Amino acid sequence: MKMHPDQLHVDEQIVRELIAEQFPQWRSESVRHVAGAGTVNAIYRIGENFAVRFPLNPGEPEVLSEALVKEAEAMDELAAACPVPTPVHVAHGRPGHGYPMPWSVQSWLPGSVATPDGLAHSSHFAKDLVVLIRALREADTSGRHFAGTGRGGDLRDSDGWMETCFQESTGLLPVDELRAMWERFRLLPDSGPDRMTHGDLIPGNLLVAGERLSGVLDGGGFSPADPALDLVAGWHMLDRDGRSVLREGLGVGTTEWWRGAAWAFQQAMGLVWYYRDSNPDMSALGRSTLARILSDPELSSEDRRPTHSS
Repeated sequence: MKMHPDQLHVDEQIVRELIAEQFPQWRSESVRHVAGAGTVNAIYRIGENFAVRFPLNPGEPEVLSEALVKEAEAMDELAAACPVPTPVHVAHGRPGHGYPMPWSVQSWLPGSVATPDGLAHSSHFAKDLVVLIRALREADTSGRHFAGTGRGGDLRDSDGWMETCFQESTGLLPVDELRAMWERFRLLPDSGPDRMTHGDLIPGNLLVAGERLSGVLDGGGFSPADPALDLVAGWHMLDRDGRSVLREGLGVGTTEWWRGAAWAFQQAMGLVWYYRDSNPDMSALGRSTLARILSDPELSSEDRRPTHSS
C-alpha cells in the first residue's frame, strides 16, 4: 500500500537495472527491499555493504540533486561527531528505467532497529542517548542557525499543520485534550541558542545491540536547530524513569524539557492518522508517544508550564 498519494514507483527490477547501468561494479550483488525502513525513501540493500535510497515523493530532479549533495555533507559532519557508527555517503545515482529522480548510495550498518517499547525501561539505553545527544550538541555550528520552518524552529509555525492533524484525528484520538496540550506547548519560550541536532531521533533511525545503542541512521538532516529537538528520543522510546535519566544526564532545564515534549507531540500527531492504513507501525509510534506525553504529570499541569520568566 502506498504511503503518499503521489508516491513514485520503484521495485527490485528497476533497482537492478539502475545499478547494472550506473554502477556495474555491483551488478552481481543481491538486491533486497528493506521493508518498513523509510517513509520518505524506499530503501534497498545492495549486497552486504551498501544501501540505496529512492525518494518516494516527486519533485524537481535538479532541486533534489542539490538536496542530496547537502545531505551527503551533513552525513559527513554527523559521522565526525557521532559516538557510534552512522552511514556515510558513497555515490549518487541518476534517473532512469522509469524512475524519474536522482537517488543515493550509502554504506550499510548492521544491527537491530530500535522500537518504541523494547528498551523503554533500560537505563543503559537511556545513558547511551545522553552520550549521543551531548556529542551532537558539541559539534560546531560554524555560525549557522536553523534555516526553515517546522520542527526545530518556532513552535507556532506548526499551527496550520496541527490544525490539520486535529481535524484528521477526530474519532482516533482525544482531540480536545490534545488541542489543550498544544495550546500550552505553542507558547513556550525559546530554550537557548541553536545547537547541532540529528533532527529525527525516532526508533527507526536508531540501531541497538542488546540494551546498547549501536548505530544512528538517516543523518542527512544533521544541522543547527532548537537544542530541545533531539529530546524527542525520550518521548518516543523511554518510560518515565528512562526519561529522568536522559533529562538529568543532559542537565536539561524545564523550558528545554517541555520544548522537547512539544516537538515529539508535533511529530506524533501527524503519524497516527497519516499512516493509519499505509504504515501501522508508524501510526502506533505516534499513539505511544502521545500516550507518554498525556500521562506525564508535569506536562499535564498548567501551573508548571514554563514562562519567559522561569
